[in-house]
Amino acid sequence: MVFDMDHDFAGITALLIPIVGSIALFSFLAVAAWADSRRKEREAYYRSETLKKIAESPAEGAKIAMQLMQEREKPALKRSVEGLKLGGLITAAVGIGLMVFLHAVDHDDAAYMIGLIPLLIGVALLVYAFLLAPKPAEVEVAEKA
Repeated sequence: MVFDMDHDFAGITALLIPIVGSIALFSFLAVAAWADSRRKEREAYYRSETLKKIAESPAEGAKIAMQLMQEREKPALKRSVEGLKLGGLITAAVGIGLMVFLHAVDHDDAAYMIGLIPLLIGVALLVYAFLLAPKPAEVEVAEKA
């Protein structure tokens, strides 16, 4: 039995490159996610310490701290509602595209109706985002009550 060293080395290299690449990629992603969570944790800690110090000051400081907290929550609420709108549009578009594709593939069968599932999920997300999601003004009124 004769072994061709160049052929065996090329086969091993072709196998190892994707393995090493995927290990490096996922290791990087894990470290990046850990670093991001640490940064967010530090930001939250410093924010809470600052609010604590403001709240410990006289009565006017407590009011300022509450207003500051409310002002910081408004952009997060707006971003989440905008995310729901975008997610709803994308999901509805996927549903419509799926229906068109499946109808083009098979005209006789009603398999294109499967596209109704993502379409209706997208519509539900849009209905929630536009009609049912709390508005920043509603959150402010509810907190004052």
